[in-house]
Amino acid sequence: MRFIYDVEEPNFDALVSVRSHDVPVVLDIGANWCAPCRALTPVLERLVHDYAGQFVLAKVDADENMRIAGRHQAKGFPTVIAYSHGRITDRFHGAQNERFLRDFLDRLIHIHADPATINQPALATSTKHTP
Repeated sequence: MRFIYDVEEPNFDALVSVRSHDVPVVLDIGANWCAPCRALTPVLERLVHDYAGQFVLAKVDADENMRIAGRHQAKGFPTVIAYSHGRITDRFHGAQNERFLRDFLDRLIHIHADPATINQPALATSTKHTP
């Protein structure tokens, strides 16, 4: 089973929105030139394997996918967004330490196991959405 995906406009719905109904998805929006992104992404990649399928990592190159970044209001990089059951449940900006990341992931996994805990309305994040 693959745990890490590169996401672009054409595959966003399938790999993030739809997939998050089966397994929590962590959307990592970053850029190659971004030093904090280069620090955070390898830690997320290691953790996705440590968690062995409890979530998947969807990576977005913001320079190549500005619509995805804009729709998610990524004001800085990296922007990391948690998806469960088609909804955004949590987010953070900037590089974080491993303890923070594990807490973030544990919350996401817990929320996914009990969707009644999702207290936010579904956000229009589909690539087919036109504001």
